[in-house]
Amino acid sequence: VLDLGIHPPFDEATWRLTVAGAVARPLSLSWAEFRALPRAEQVSDFHCVTTWSRYGLRWGGVAFRTLLELAQPTPAAAFVIQECADGYTTNLPLAALQGAAILLADTLDGQPLPIEHGGPLRLVVPPLYGWKSAKFLTGLRFQAQDTPGFWELRGYHDLGDPWEGQRFR
Repeated sequence: VLDLGIHPPFDEATWRLTVAGAVARPLSLSWAEFRALPRAEQVSDFHCVTTWSRYGLRWGGVAFRTLLELAQPTPAAAFVIQECADGYTTNLPLAALQGAAILLADTLDGQPLPIEHGGPLRLVVPPLYGWKSAKFLTGLRFQAQDTPGFWELRGYHDLGDPWEGQRFR
């Protein structure tokens, strides 16, 4: 279980998820509003850049495509920056987030997502290494230009496909 060593407190009354930038309808959702969105589940494997994997994890939450439908990215939106309560960021091309398995997860194996796994919310991007599935998620910023995130600024690959060996640049 890897993170920046900061485990931000979660206060259901004040927590917000923002969706901003190159979108027609910016969002600022409370925890209750997020939890009221249509629910989805998926089972996927999780691959860490440090060469371990966990298989058959059952995630629950809101499909990323549901937020796309609500926020309506503009034609200029080409990248999504994940912003987290611990200050972590990571970047992805919007095209890499189009799959049905991409999920904003708030449960793991039927239980609330524990803090050590990024609770209360993390993005789950099964085709990519875990550092692209940001923990403690509080924002998604859509933009035309790419902005490297925490690990990308330190030499990690911009995409992180384990099947292509995309660990470092």
